[in-house]
Amino acid sequence: MKAQYLGHVVFYVKELARALQFYRDLLGFKEIGRVFEDNAAVLTSGRTHHELLLIEVGDAPAPLTGGRRGLYHIGIKIGDSLEELREAKEELDRAGILISGMTDHAVTQSLYLHDPDGNEVELYVDAQAVDWQNNPRVVLSPSKPLFL
Repeated sequence: MKAQYLGHVVFYVKELARALQFYRDLLGFKEIGRVFEDNAAVLTSGRTHHELLLIEVGDAPAPLTGGRRGLYHIGIKIGDSLEELREAKEELDRAGILISGMTDHAVTQSLYLHDPDGNEVELYVDAQAVDWQNNPRVVLSPSKPLFL
């Protein structure tokens, strides 16, 4: 397996509007849309379907966040086909790395795992049949379980 590029970063933020003023209004990322009952925003620079996902957690982060703000996970593109994702899973299995989740995000198919320090890492391949360049809102599609 070989990382092709860092695809996206997901942040837990205190206040979505404040984060959007910075990433969208100041830095110039384009907002594709909202998810999680409008508590999260998906942004892109246009290079890929999304480079940022900002999830508002407020003053008292829910148990899901581990009581923290900041980095949730990073997404690393490792290929362009489900076969490459299967091969990556086999390589991780042989290395004794626990896969904590597998998800079909419509635009990508993903494996989730943790690095040696406990940081969550998403390894993904782009979905072949999805044309996100002409329909960027497809990134807002509901996620489904992935079975490899």
